[in-house]
Amino acid sequence: MTQALSRILYVEDDPDIQAIAMMVLESIHGFTMEACSSGAEALAKAMPFKPDLILLDVMMPGMDGPETLKSLRKFPELVDVPVIFMTAKVQPQEVQGYLNLGALGVIAKPFDPMTLAQQLASIWEKR
Repeated sequence: MTQALSRILYVEDDPDIQAIAMMVLESIHGFTMEACSSGAEALAKAMPFKPDLILLDVMMPGMDGPETLKSLRKFPELVDVPVIFMTAKVQPQEVQGYLNLGALGVIAKPFDPMTLAQQLASIWEKR
């Protein structure tokens, strides 16, 4: 039996992109969201929030997405939580690099707010 996707930890440093994704995923599609604006904030909020999925920006100041993922994986409770990267860097070798880090999938930016929830669901189903 597959677990339903409900709780998403969303890490995005751009406030406009974060606001759009939060509105679409939380208000329209009913996901329980926890927004973080940095890798450090994600490390602080991830454990108490207990996400089903982590949606992670790649390019962020300070700790980038891949570094954030490596740090999150140090928590035993987060080792198996699926991660999807969101990034404008979607050349085939870049995407393969994210998958090699253990990402479940990659969503290209700019994303289409109308299809974002469906993209998440189809990647979620592949796990």
